[in-house]
Amino acid sequence: MNLKIDIEESLNGRIVKLAGEVDVYTAPMLRDAIIPLTIDSNVIVDMTEVGYMDSTGLGVFISAFKSSHQHKSSLKLIGVTEKIERLFQITGLSEIIDIDTKPRGE
Repeated sequence: MNLKIDIEESLNGRIVKLAGEVDVYTAPMLRDAIIPLTIDSNVIVDMTEVGYMDSTGLGVFISAFKSSHQHKSSLKLIGVTEKIERLFQITGLSEIIDIDTKPRGE
C-alpha cells in the first residue's frame, strides 16, 4: 500500500495528515515531506489513517524529533493506533516524542 501525505496550515504550525502505511518503501517520501517543516514551524502529524508502520517509520520520526528540537519547534503525533503506539513504547520513544492516541479535535 502507498502513503498519502496532506499538509495543512494551522494557526499553531502545520498539520501533516497521513493515510496508508509507513514502511521501508514510503519512509523516504515521508522524511522528505516532514523534516523541512520542522525547521520553521510546529508540526502535528495526524496518524489516524495509518494502518501499519515499521522500524523505518520510527527512524523518520526520530529524525523529525531531532530536527524539531534543534530548530526549537515541536513535533506531536496524534491519532496513533494502539498497535503503533506499542512500537513507540517498546523502543522508549514514547518517553521523548509527544504522542496522543486521540484524533485531532477530541
